[in-house]
Amino acid sequence: MIDKNVVRKIVDEWLEDKDYFLVDIQLSPDGKIVVEIDHADGVWIEDCVELSKFIEERLSRDDEDYELEVGSAGLGQPFKVPQQYINFIGKEVEVLDKDGKKVKGILKSVDGNDFVVSVNEKVQVEGKKRPVKMDVDHAYKMDEVKYTKYIISFK
Repeated sequence: MIDKNVVRKIVDEWLEDKDYFLVDIQLSPDGKIVVEIDHADGVWIEDCVELSKFIEERLSRDDEDYELEVGSAGLGQPFKVPQQYINFIGKEVEVLDKDGKKVKGILKSVDGNDFVVSVNEKVQVEGKKRPVKMDVDHAYKMDEVKYTKYIISFK
């Protein structure tokens, strides 16, 4: 079976001096290699083709047969790497926390493994009879949420 670290090294070599970043590499026992890349402005098919050819030039099919798929991280799919969080600052996201609570709000900031989502929710304010809608910041750790994903909106 092809070593994931070998594929990662090849992909990292292609990524040098490019604004793309690696999201994920998956290897299946039947020889399928799936490489996901991303970019702040989206991924071009021509770049996926270029990366695919780059990998194929460096992996020998004589040693082991494989199927290669290179593509972008799905737009509505959960984030897998910190760079995806950074790319979506200021955009609406959905977070499912470790307790199963789902919130939707604006991704406000990212700092290392921590991120903040501003959620418009009803809050009881002292001196008011009814709850008032206001933005409330919720802080999370990337490795402590079940998922975070961009909410696609057609407004």
